Amino acid sequence: MITPNMNYANLKDSYLFYNISQKVSAYQKAHPGVHICRLGIGDVSLPLCDEVIKALHEAADDQSKKESFHGYMPECGAPFLKTAVADYYRARGIDLTDDEVFISSGASDELGDILDLFDRSSSALVIEPAYPAYVDANIIAGREIIHLDSGEENGFLPEPVEKAKADIIYICSPNNPTGAVFPREKLQKWVDFANENGSVILFDAAYEAFIEDNALPHSIFELPGAKTCAIEICSLSKTAGFTGTRLGYTVIPKTLERKGMSLSGMWVRNRTTKTNGVSYIIQKGGAAVFTPEGQRQIKENIAFYKENAKIIMAALDELGIWYTGGKNAPYIWLKCPNNMGSWEFFDFLLEKAQIVGTPGEGFGACGEGYFRFSTFGSREDTEKAAQLLVELLK
Repeated sequence: MITPNMNYANLKDSYLFYNISQKVSAYQKAHPGVHICRLGIGDVSLPLCDEVIKALHEAADDQSKKESFHGYMPECGAPFLKTAVADYYRARGIDLTDDEVFISSGASDELGDILDLFDRSSSALVIEPAYPAYVDANIIAGREIIHLDSGEENGFLPEPVEKAKADIIYICSPNNPTGAVFPREKLQKWVDFANENGSVILFDAAYEAFIEDNALPHSIFELPGAKTCAIEICSLSKTAGFTGTRLGYTVIPKTLERKGMSLSGMWVRNRTTKTNGVSYIIQKGGAAVFTPEGQRQIKENIAFYKENAKIIMAALDELGIWYTGGKNAPYIWLKCPNNMGSWEFFDFLLEKAQIVGTPGEGFGACGEGYFRFSTFGSREDTEKAAQLLVELLK
């Protein structure tokens, strides 16, 4: 009889969003017709911008004509999109070649797939609170996981310590769920730490487009030494509303080697073995994001979500509640008032104000006592929730 991957038995039940859904459904059933302000979901609420829609339509039309039809695309990405992404980095002074860029079906997929580059005997460091998939993907692989807690004392941006020595280091900045962003000097310490220990940083930059403070790095490759220790994974999901369209990109420098093996070369071999590439139509839509007009339009959408953040932050400021995030990220991470637990605060907001957020405990044990609000909701829900928060807690 075949033996399944028994590591799946070590996974915890994915109870966070299931529990939220169950609680909200039960409340709606008991209170039909009551409007619920949804500030928990990480999905976007604005449609794709006009420049992207135009490119998608043109690409679909291309597929209807023999002379412009495209079948299988290059497994590592269409040259036109790889160049567009590389130019986006080069405009920030980061020297990349086009073939150091790999086009993917999104950051979530890539964060799981990229682990193929590392032996299962390698260890992984997860800075918590964290996106739960970091932990789950490594449990499935049977890998040793080192948990490094962060908290208010360091703004949820810890520095490397002895126990943080691991082969793989996950860093998400701007962070999900906390919204905290590593300043240049703190991120440099992690780069130096990784190079000293031969570690590889998996840098999740899915929310880089939300950074408005010019002193903060958008990419880890802005820092000296990063090209010998880091892989950067990014997404157009939140940057350009591609959550339902699925497109992202990964940067692996050719200078990143371990034990004589080029990780960039290994990834070419992996992609040409395991994928047939992302569709032509979707890649054409993605290329439109990097045009001057595409950049202007997506920045308008990001500004809308940032205005939502300002509305929530103003309410929290009025209430004197501690929080981080919001300014340079689409998430706001707050301390639950009156020493409430995260699930206790969730129930309190749902019952008393019909507001839904995300309990911090779902992102790791050190998230207990904290709560995440998303700024991706509608303006109506955001304004109403801010008003209700003040009325309820002042």
